[in-house]
Amino acid sequence: MPDGRKMTVAIDGPAGSGKSTVSKETARRLRYAYVDTGAMYRAVALLGMRAGLAEDDREGFIAQAAAAQMEFRVGDAGQRFFVNGEDLTDAVRDPAVGALSSPVSAIPEVRQHLTAAQQRLAAGGGVVMEGRDIGTVVCPQAEVKVFVTATPPERARRRWRELQAKGQSITEAEVLAEITERDERDSSRDVAPLRKADDAYELITDGLTIEEVVQRILDLVREAESR
Repeated sequence: MPDGRKMTVAIDGPAGSGKSTVSKETARRLRYAYVDTGAMYRAVALLGMRAGLAEDDREGFIAQAAAAQMEFRVGDAGQRFFVNGEDLTDAVRDPAVGALSSPVSAIPEVRQHLTAAQQRLAAGGGVVMEGRDIGTVVCPQAEVKVFVTATPPERARRRWRELQAKGQSITEAEVLAEITERDERDSSRDVAPLRKADDAYELITDGLTIEEVVQRILDLVREAESR
């Protein structure tokens, strides 16, 4: 990419849409920082599970969100996610953690703590940030906003293959049911529901390669740079 002002690229979308993969590659190509906000909510869920919190223990999860020190570090093995000094990159991807992260992310005070942390990470630009409310809540002034999505069966298929590759035992039908339930929770919650920002570009990824999706996002960045 040509030298110039560093922008904020906000990438939102539902689970299994491919936004994580394309966000990482987009950040690499732009030489921007990559921030996975979903991992931050998963981390709060994981910390709560480790602490033995019940799913409805709002105060407990709020305390975990307030105290957690989260960092995205780049090293020889690529980018890793550390919480309170511990590498939780892989641990937060456990399906049980993912299932709990959705109700945890609906707690307003949890979102307040993590939104503030995410806004600090985005300050100054030069970041690709992905999640479910980046363009609408976290970075509403982002220069480039993209809503990455795909049909539920396609998203379930991708997620199932990913879990299979990691050796996790789950059926594609179970993944589809989980994704459908999560879509409903994320879209209907009162605080920061999943939705496309009015000025976001909707990118439907069914039938597209990772390279094609990344290239379209890079084109949008170039268009924004020229304005």
